[in-house]
Amino acid sequence: MPTDDERLALYGAQTRIRLFEKRAYDLFLRNLVKGTSHLSLGQEAIAAGFAVAMRPDDYTFATYRGHAHVLARGAPMAAVMAELLGRDTGLMAGKGGSMHLTSVRHGAMGSYAIVGAHLPIAVGAAWSAQYRGSGQVAVCFFGDGATNIGAFHEALNLAVVWELPVVFVCENNLYMEYTPIAAVTAVPRPAADRAAAYGLDAVVVDGNDADAVHTVAAESLTRARDGGGPSLIEALTYRHGGHSRADPAKYRPPQEVDAWLARDPVTAYRERLLKHGVPPEVLDGLEAEARQAVDKATQSAVAAPPPSPGRLLSQVWANGGASWRG
Repeated sequence: MPTDDERLALYGAQTRIRLFEKRAYDLFLRNLVKGTSHLSLGQEAIAAGFAVAMRPDDYTFATYRGHAHVLARGAPMAAVMAELLGRDTGLMAGKGGSMHLTSVRHGAMGSYAIVGAHLPIAVGAAWSAQYRGSGQVAVCFFGDGATNIGAFHEALNLAVVWELPVVFVCENNLYMEYTPIAAVTAVPRPAADRAAAYGLDAVVVDGNDADAVHTVAAESLTRARDGGGPSLIEALTYRHGGHSRADPAKYRPPQEVDAWLARDPVTAYRERLLKHGVPPEVLDGLEAEARQAVDKATQSAVAAPPPSPGRLLSQVWANGGASWRG
């Protein structure tokens, strides 16, 4: 189980992610977030549980629903917020936006908009770590829909054959965009039930329980670091809203939504810490710090300028500019 310090870190991370995502939603409604956005409201425990267990030099690969993972790895909140708003002070100078958050300095090796595309890339990063003997582990997060993509199976197969230090984490929120994963998949657990085909154990964890996620994360990371090869983990969770901000999610049964909302990971974790004797003022302090950080990040992002034309055209083409095209 996590230590007392790790549990406070887990609650702090979940709270920061929750408040950040709520603010991102508000800014989207104000037409300040450029493009669409995919929020992790309801899925915070997975990002927090793994990030707290990981080493600073480990690698994180995420999907387009990647705000939570980049924040959990320690990327500056102001730079993440500015990236969503398309500002010059963003992580990628406003050129990547919500779906392509990256902070190599913090081990966040990209958010990938193409479903399943990052699994083989995570395998490549793990191969590099193995070759260099660095002890680093690549952790690859993906949605349940990616389990029906060819890259999922190719990545798992090669990772097992080469015994690579990579942990595959399926964030199963029950829906592939608008379609229930159960409607198009032959097995009840789209990730765990396929583990045996690659000689892996079937690991299912409550993705709304930060302690459980952290425990599984620590075990799989240690195994990978010790040369035990890859792991495949299916974390059961639920997004509180639609697939993206353009999705009202009316296709989900109301009773299903209510049942999952009653299992809110942030609320449940606060209640657990209180039962374990953590003073409420300590948790209130963490929440206040998170609110202040979100407010400060919002103010700086809104005030920041958009990138200049020259900045927009840099790091886009092979030679750093677009002039060669003419």
